[in-house]
Amino acid sequence: MKIFKKILLSIALLIALSLLGGYFYFDKKFTPPENNLKVSGIAEHINLKWKATEGNAHAAVLVPVSFKGIEKTFYMQLDSGSPTTLFYKKSLESIGAKFPDQIQIKNAENQVSIQFSIGNMKVASDFELLDYGHAVDFNDAKTNPIIGTIGTDLFEKRIVILDFRNITCSFIENIDETGFESLEFKKRKILIPGTIGDKKLKLLYDSGTSGYELLTNKEEWEKYRTPNGKIKEEKGNSWGNVLTVISAPADQSIKIGTRELKLSEVTYVEGTSQMQNLLMKTSGMQGMIGNQLFINSKLILDCKNEKFKVE
Repeated sequence: MKIFKKILLSIALLIALSLLGGYFYFDKKFTPPENNLKVSGIAEHINLKWKATEGNAHAAVLVPVSFKGIEKTFYMQLDSGSPTTLFYKKSLESIGAKFPDQIQIKNAENQVSIQFSIGNMKVASDFELLDYGHAVDFNDAKTNPIIGTIGTDLFEKRIVILDFRNITCSFIENIDETGFESLEFKKRKILIPGTIGDKKLKLLYDSGTSGYELLTNKEEWEKYRTPNGKIKEEKGNSWGNVLTVISAPADQSIKIGTRELKLSEVTYVEGTSQMQNLLMKTSGMQGMIGNQLFINSKLILDCKNEKFKVE
């Protein structure tokens, strides 16, 4: 009997250690690197651009950026689902080939040490390079070359105003926070409270899923969608990974904070990785909201103080 108890105790101890080890592993896995951005100045009323894809006019929101000594405007996708700001290697290599004094890539570290500007705001760091993007065509003045992603490390340094009604953004240091509400800013993920009917939700604001109103799991999608509504299926791209995105009409109201917004479409995604699914479960979030939900509104985010407002 004593041996049996010892065996049970040993098994229980092994399970506890495994769970503890798993917790620390995933905690480390989802913990972003230290925020090393050096930010000076502010940017106000910067004109945004929408990147359109077939059937989606607001697939991504783009912020104009510039480099000292280069007379060309580039663009970076504003992605609140990314905890770090990074550049696309193929794009930076093409700029560096033309402007070697301004762009110097550290291939051994897979980084570029650089400063870029958004309006009067300057952002500098050793930025990670992602093996992604396209070479910049300097002879084509009509294209908007996308060279990187602005992540929530910048949101941590500045209050962000996304005025989707007027298609502008601002990055400022101070604002009157009368009427602001609480959000969660964990591991540089923006979690905003929402309500559909009597169900309270914790929603990840991911501007990388820009053209969608609400992304949820298939079960909730079935609840919220309009019965017999036309289902739309398209291919999505998550940094080179192809996903199947399935949307349907909805006729719901969704409350974000105290603001009632119209929910006219609901979406779920097939093909996400086990790691992405685990991230959703461990964070406690019950869905993602993109820019499309706020297309007629102004969203103000003070991530450092965990406050927000929808106007």
